Amino acid sequence: MFGMEVTLILVALLILVVLGIFFYYVPFFLWISARVSGVKISLIQLFLMRIRKVPANVIVRAMIEAHKAGLSDVNRDDLEAHYLAGGNVEKVVHALVSAAKANIDLGFKMATAIDLAGRDVFQAVQMSVNPKVIDTPPVTAVAKDGIQLITKARVTVRANIRQLVGGAGEDTVLARVGEGIVSSIGSSESHKQVLENPDSISKLVLKKGLDSGTAFEILSIDIADIDIGKNIGAMLQMDQAQADKNIAQAKAEERRAMAIALEQEMKAKAQEAKAKVIEAEAEVPKAMAEAFRSGNLGIMDYYRMKNIEADTTMREAIAKPTTSQGK
Repeated sequence: MFGMEVTLILVALLILVVLGIFFYYVPFFLWISARVSGVKISLIQLFLMRIRKVPANVIVRAMIEAHKAGLSDVNRDDLEAHYLAGGNVEKVVHALVSAAKANIDLGFKMATAIDLAGRDVFQAVQMSVNPKVIDTPPVTAVAKDGIQLITKARVTVRANIRQLVGGAGEDTVLARVGEGIVSSIGSSESHKQVLENPDSISKLVLKKGLDSGTAFEILSIDIADIDIGKNIGAMLQMDQAQADKNIAQAKAEERRAMAIALEQEMKAKAQEAKAKVIEAEAEVPKAMAEAFRSGNLGIMDYYRMKNIEADTTMREAIAKPTTSQGK
Protein backbone atom coordinates (compact mmCIF):
# COMPACT_ATOMS: atom_id res chain seq x y z
CA MET A 1 0.00 0.00 0.00
CA PHE A 2 2.77 2.42 0.93
CA GLY A 3 4.70 1.59 -2.23
CA MET A 4 1.63 2.33 -4.38
CA GLU A 5 1.25 5.78 -2.79
CA VAL A 6 4.92 6.57 -3.44
CA THR A 7 4.49 5.48 -7.04
CA LEU A 8 1.46 7.72 -7.50
CA ILE A 9 3.32 10.67 -6.01
CA LEU A 10 6.28 10.11 -8.31
CA VAL A 11 3.99 9.80 -11.32
CA ALA A 12 2.21 13.01 -10.34
CA LEU A 13 5.53 14.82 -9.94
CA LEU A 14 6.70 13.50 -13.29
CA ILE A 15 3.50 14.69 -14.94
CA LEU A 16 3.92 18.13 -13.35
CA VAL A 17 7.53 18.36 -14.55
CA VAL A 18 6.54 17.29 -18.06
CA LEU A 19 3.67 19.80 -18.09
CA GLY A 20 5.97 22.55 -16.79
CA ILE A 21 8.52 21.84 -19.51
CA PHE A 22 5.76 21.64 -22.10
CA PHE A 23 4.11 24.94 -21.13
CA TYR A 24 7.54 26.64 -20.90
CA TYR A 25 8.59 25.68 -24.42
CA VAL A 26 5.06 25.72 -25.82
CA PRO A 27 3.20 28.77 -24.43
CA PHE A 28 -0.25 27.30 -24.93
CA PHE A 29 -2.19 30.06 -23.17
CA LEU A 30 -0.32 32.73 -25.16
CA TRP A 31 -1.33 30.88 -28.33
CA ILE A 32 -4.96 30.91 -27.19
CA SER A 33 -4.73 34.67 -26.48
CA ALA A 34 -3.33 35.26 -29.99
CA ARG A 35 -6.00 33.14 -31.68
CA VAL A 36 -8.77 34.90 -29.75
CA SER A 37 -7.34 38.28 -30.85
CA GLY A 38 -7.34 37.23 -34.50
CA VAL A 39 -3.57 36.74 -34.86
CA LYS A 40 -2.59 33.66 -36.80
CA ILE A 41 0.36 31.90 -35.22
CA SER A 42 1.07 28.21 -34.61
CA LEU A 43 2.33 26.42 -31.51
CA ILE A 44 5.37 25.27 -33.48
CA GLN A 45 6.31 28.87 -34.21
CA LEU A 46 5.99 29.73 -30.51
CA PHE A 47 8.12 26.70 -29.66
CA LEU A 48 10.81 27.76 -32.14
CA MET A 49 10.81 31.25 -30.60
CA ARG A 50 11.79 29.66 -27.27
CA ILE A 51 14.56 27.76 -28.99
CA ARG A 52 15.85 30.98 -30.61
CA LYS A 53 15.59 32.74 -27.23
CA VAL A 54 13.08 35.25 -28.51
CA PRO A 55 10.46 36.33 -25.91
CA ALA A 56 7.24 34.99 -27.42
CA ASN A 57 5.04 37.17 -25.20
CA VAL A 58 6.68 40.37 -26.54
CA ILE A 59 6.27 39.31 -30.17
CA VAL A 60 2.70 38.11 -29.71
CA ARG A 61 1.62 41.27 -27.84
CA ALA A 62 3.17 43.41 -30.61
CA MET A 63 1.35 41.36 -33.28
CA ILE A 64 -1.94 41.72 -31.41
CA GLU A 65 -1.50 45.50 -31.09
CA ALA A 66 -0.60 45.86 -34.77
CA HIS A 67 -3.51 43.66 -35.84
CA LYS A 68 -6.02 45.62 -33.76
CA ALA A 69 -4.64 48.91 -35.22
CA GLY A 70 -4.99 47.60 -38.76
CA LEU A 71 -1.27 47.56 -39.60
CA SER A 72 -0.89 45.08 -42.41
CA ASP A 73 2.88 45.45 -43.00
CA VAL A 74 3.87 44.07 -39.57
CA ASN A 75 4.57 40.34 -39.46
CA ARG A 76 6.18 37.90 -37.07
CA ASP A 77 9.43 37.36 -39.00
CA ASP A 78 10.18 41.09 -39.18
CA LEU A 79 9.46 41.54 -35.47
CA GLU A 80 11.75 38.64 -34.57
CA ALA A 81 14.51 39.95 -36.83
CA HIS A 82 14.25 43.42 -35.28
CA TYR A 83 14.43 41.96 -31.75
CA LEU A 84 17.46 39.82 -32.62
CA ALA A 85 19.14 42.94 -34.10
CA GLY A 86 18.86 44.63 -30.71
CA GLY A 87 15.80 46.75 -31.38
CA ASN A 88 12.86 47.62 -29.14
CA VAL A 89 9.85 45.85 -30.66
CA GLU A 90 7.28 47.40 -28.33
CA LYS A 91 8.35 51.02 -29.04
CA VAL A 92 8.39 50.39 -32.78
CA VAL A 93 4.82 49.03 -32.77
CA HIS A 94 3.64 51.85 -30.47
CA ALA A 95 5.19 54.37 -32.87
CA LEU A 96 3.58 52.75 -35.91
CA VAL A 97 0.15 52.77 -34.25
CA SER A 98 0.51 56.42 -33.17
CA ALA A 99 1.74 57.43 -36.64
CA ALA A 100 -1.22 55.66 -38.30
CA LYS A 101 -3.70 57.41 -36.01
CA ALA A 102 -2.08 60.79 -36.72
CA ASN A 103 -1.89 60.21 -40.50
CA ILE A 104 1.91 60.34 -40.45
CA ASP A 105 3.65 58.44 -43.23
CA LEU A 106 5.84 56.00 -41.30
CA GLY A 107 6.61 52.51 -42.57
CA PHE A 108 7.90 49.53 -40.63
CA LYS A 109 11.36 49.67 -42.22
CA MET A 110 11.75 53.35 -41.45
CA ALA A 111 10.57 52.83 -37.86
CA THR A 112 13.02 49.99 -37.25
CA ALA A 113 15.86 51.97 -38.85
CA ILE A 114 15.17 54.91 -36.54
CA ASP A 115 15.05 52.58 -33.53
CA LEU A 116 18.30 50.83 -34.45
CA ALA A 117 19.95 54.24 -34.96
CA GLY A 118 19.54 54.86 -31.24
CA ARG A 119 16.63 57.30 -31.35
CA ASP A 120 13.34 56.93 -29.53
CA VAL A 121 10.98 56.40 -32.46
CA PHE A 122 7.84 56.56 -30.31
CA GLN A 123 8.92 59.89 -28.80
CA ALA A 124 9.74 61.16 -32.30
CA VAL A 125 6.21 60.40 -33.49
CA GLN A 126 4.78 62.14 -30.45
CA MET A 127 7.00 65.17 -31.16
CA SER A 128 5.70 65.21 -34.72
CA VAL A 129 2.16 65.52 -33.35
CA ASN A 130 2.99 67.77 -30.38
CA PRO A 131 5.90 70.16 -31.17
CA LYS A 132 8.56 70.60 -28.50
CA VAL A 133 9.76 73.92 -27.08
CA ILE A 134 13.51 74.19 -26.46
CA ASP A 135 14.91 77.02 -24.31
CA THR A 136 18.28 78.29 -25.48
CA PRO A 137 21.00 79.19 -22.99
CA PRO A 138 21.81 82.93 -22.64
CA VAL A 139 23.36 84.17 -25.89
CA THR A 140 25.73 87.13 -25.59
CA ALA A 141 26.21 89.44 -28.58
CA VAL A 142 27.45 93.00 -29.19
CA ALA A 143 25.76 95.56 -31.45
CA LYS A 144 27.75 97.98 -33.60
CA ASP A 145 27.47 100.73 -30.96
CA GLY A 146 29.45 98.54 -28.54
CA ILE A 147 26.60 97.64 -26.17
CA GLN A 148 26.39 94.01 -25.08
CA LEU A 149 23.01 92.26 -25.19
CA ILE A 150 22.19 88.99 -23.43
CA THR A 151 19.36 87.17 -25.21
CA LYS A 152 17.25 84.11 -24.39
CA ALA A 153 15.07 82.48 -27.02
CA ARG A 154 12.49 79.69 -27.23
CA VAL A 155 12.68 77.44 -30.27
CA THR A 156 9.60 75.45 -31.23
CA VAL A 157 10.59 72.33 -33.18
CA ARG A 158 8.80 69.35 -34.67
CA ALA A 159 10.46 66.00 -35.35
CA ASN A 160 11.31 65.39 -38.99
CA ILE A 161 10.72 61.65 -39.42
CA ARG A 162 12.65 61.48 -42.69
CA GLN A 163 15.75 63.06 -41.14
CA LEU A 164 15.86 61.10 -37.87
CA VAL A 165 18.40 58.67 -39.33
CA GLY A 166 21.61 60.62 -39.81
CA GLY A 167 20.14 64.00 -38.84
CA ALA A 168 21.72 66.29 -36.25
CA GLY A 169 20.17 66.61 -32.79
CA GLU A 170 19.03 69.37 -30.43
CA ASP A 171 22.56 70.57 -29.65
CA THR A 172 23.14 71.43 -33.31
CA VAL A 173 19.84 73.32 -33.52
CA LEU A 174 20.67 75.34 -30.40
CA ALA A 175 24.17 76.11 -31.69
CA ARG A 176 22.82 77.32 -35.03
CA VAL A 177 20.13 79.44 -33.38
CA GLY A 178 22.74 81.01 -31.08
CA GLU A 179 24.97 81.75 -34.06
CA GLY A 180 22.04 83.37 -35.89
CA ILE A 181 21.18 85.56 -32.89
CA VAL A 182 24.79 86.73 -32.57
CA SER A 183 24.94 87.52 -36.29
CA SER A 184 21.63 89.41 -36.20
CA ILE A 185 22.55 91.55 -33.19
CA GLY A 186 26.07 92.14 -34.49
CA SER A 187 24.69 93.57 -37.76
CA SER A 188 22.42 96.04 -35.92
CA GLU A 189 23.59 99.65 -35.89
CA SER A 190 22.37 100.24 -32.33
CA HIS A 191 21.23 98.10 -29.42
CA LYS A 192 18.13 100.31 -29.21
CA GLN A 193 16.96 98.97 -32.57
CA VAL A 194 17.15 95.43 -31.22
CA LEU A 195 15.27 96.36 -28.05
CA GLU A 196 12.56 98.13 -30.07
CA ASN A 197 12.10 95.29 -32.59
CA PRO A 198 13.16 91.93 -31.07
CA ASP A 199 11.07 90.11 -33.68
CA SER A 200 13.57 91.23 -36.32
CA ILE A 201 16.03 88.74 -34.80
CA SER A 202 13.52 85.89 -35.17
CA LYS A 203 12.73 86.77 -38.78
CA LEU A 204 16.39 87.02 -39.75
CA VAL A 205 17.29 83.74 -38.03
CA LEU A 206 14.37 81.83 -39.56
CA LYS A 207 15.37 82.93 -43.06
CA LYS A 208 18.70 81.11 -42.72
CA GLY A 209 17.17 77.61 -42.79
CA LEU A 210 18.85 76.46 -39.59
CA ASP A 211 16.98 73.13 -39.56
CA SER A 212 18.73 71.90 -42.71
CA GLY A 213 20.35 68.52 -42.11
CA THR A 214 18.83 68.15 -38.64
CA ALA A 215 16.23 65.75 -37.26
CA PHE A 216 13.87 68.65 -36.56
CA GLU A 217 11.78 71.23 -38.35
CA ILE A 218 11.94 74.67 -36.75
CA LEU A 219 8.44 76.13 -36.53
CA SER A 220 9.22 79.38 -34.73
CA ILE A 221 11.90 81.23 -32.80
CA ASP A 222 10.59 83.56 -30.11
CA ILE A 223 12.79 85.99 -28.16
CA ALA A 224 11.89 85.43 -24.51
CA ASP A 225 14.18 87.98 -22.83
CA ILE A 226 16.82 90.60 -23.69
CA ASP A 227 19.08 92.14 -21.04
CA ILE A 228 21.62 94.92 -21.50
CA GLY A 229 25.12 93.89 -20.50
CA LYS A 230 28.41 95.77 -20.50
CA ASN A 231 29.51 98.66 -22.71
CA ILE A 232 32.14 96.71 -24.59
CA GLY A 233 33.03 99.66 -26.84
CA ALA A 234 33.82 101.91 -23.88
CA MET A 235 35.80 99.17 -22.18
CA LEU A 236 37.88 98.64 -25.32
CA GLN A 237 38.55 102.39 -25.58
CA MET A 238 39.61 102.48 -21.91
CA ASP A 239 41.91 99.53 -22.42
CA GLN A 240 43.40 101.19 -25.50
CA ALA A 241 43.91 104.46 -23.62
CA GLN A 242 45.60 102.61 -20.77
CA ALA A 243 47.85 100.82 -23.24
CA ASP A 244 48.77 104.14 -24.93
CA LYS A 245 49.49 105.62 -21.50
CA ASN A 246 51.78 102.73 -20.60
CA ILE A 247 53.62 103.09 -23.91
CA ALA A 248 54.05 106.86 -23.38
CA GLN A 249 55.34 106.29 -19.84
CA ALA A 250 57.78 103.69 -21.08
CA LYS A 251 59.09 106.05 -23.77
CA ALA A 252 59.39 108.93 -21.25
CA GLU A 253 61.29 106.69 -18.87
CA GLU A 254 63.58 105.70 -21.70
CA ARG A 255 64.27 109.36 -22.56
CA ARG A 256 64.91 110.18 -18.88
CA ALA A 257 67.36 107.32 -18.59
CA MET A 258 69.17 108.50 -21.72
CA ALA A 259 69.32 112.06 -20.33
CA ILE A 260 70.77 110.82 -17.04
CA ALA A 261 73.33 108.74 -18.90
CA LEU A 262 74.28 111.76 -21.05
CA GLU A 263 74.59 113.95 -17.95
CA GLN A 264 76.86 111.42 -16.28
CA GLU A 265 78.94 111.25 -19.44
CA MET A 266 79.29 115.07 -19.55
CA LYS A 267 80.26 115.14 -15.87
CA ALA A 268 82.88 112.52 -16.50
CA LYS A 269 84.28 114.54 -19.40
CA ALA A 270 84.27 117.72 -17.24
CA GLN A 271 86.17 115.92 -14.49
CA GLU A 272 88.64 114.67 -17.06
CA ALA A 273 89.13 118.20 -18.46
CA LYS A 274 89.53 119.62 -14.96
CA ALA A 275 92.15 117.02 -14.18
CA LYS A 276 94.01 117.99 -17.32
CA VAL A 277 93.85 121.71 -16.36
CA ILE A 278 95.24 120.96 -12.88
CA GLU A 279 97.92 118.86 -14.44
CA ALA A 280 98.75 121.73 -16.82
CA GLU A 281 98.80 124.29 -13.96
CA ALA A 282 101.23 122.06 -12.10
CA GLU A 283 103.61 122.39 -15.03
CA VAL A 284 103.58 126.24 -14.91
CA PRO A 285 105.96 126.65 -11.88
CA LYS A 286 108.35 124.19 -13.47
CA ALA A 287 108.32 126.16 -16.71
CA MET A 288 108.90 129.46 -14.86
CA ALA A 289 111.81 127.99 -12.89
CA GLU A 290 113.34 126.76 -16.10
CA ALA A 291 112.84 130.21 -17.64
CA PHE A 292 114.60 131.84 -14.69
CA ARG A 293 117.54 129.48 -15.01
CA SER A 294 117.83 129.96 -18.73
CA GLY A 295 117.52 133.76 -18.46
CA ASN A 296 114.42 133.92 -20.58
CA LEU A 297 112.39 135.45 -17.69
CA GLY A 298 113.59 138.24 -15.43
CA ILE A 299 112.45 139.39 -11.98
CA MET A 300 110.70 142.44 -13.40
CA ASP A 301 108.89 140.30 -15.93
CA TYR A 302 107.76 138.02 -13.14
CA TYR A 303 106.38 140.94 -11.06
CA ARG A 304 104.60 142.41 -14.06
CA MET A 305 102.91 139.07 -14.65
CA LYS A 306 101.81 138.89 -10.99
CA ASN A 307 100.41 142.45 -11.19
CA ILE A 308 98.44 141.49 -14.28
CA GLU A 309 97.05 138.43 -12.48
CA ALA A 310 96.07 140.57 -9.47
CA ASP A 311 94.34 143.14 -11.68
CA THR A 312 92.47 140.38 -13.49
CA THR A 313 91.33 138.83 -10.20
CA MET A 314 90.17 142.23 -8.89
CA ARG A 315 88.18 142.96 -12.07
CA GLU A 316 86.50 139.59 -11.89
CA ALA A 317 85.59 140.20 -8.25
CA ILE A 318 84.14 143.63 -9.05
CA ALA A 319 82.19 142.27 -12.04
CA LYS A 320 80.68 139.35 -10.06
CA PRO A 321 77.73 140.43 -7.88
CA THR A 322 78.02 139.62 -4.20
CA THR A 323 75.53 137.58 -2.29
CA SER A 324 74.05 140.57 -0.47
CA GLN A 325 73.62 142.47 -3.72
CA GLY A 326 71.91 139.52 -5.34
CA LYS A 327 69.39 139.41 -2.50
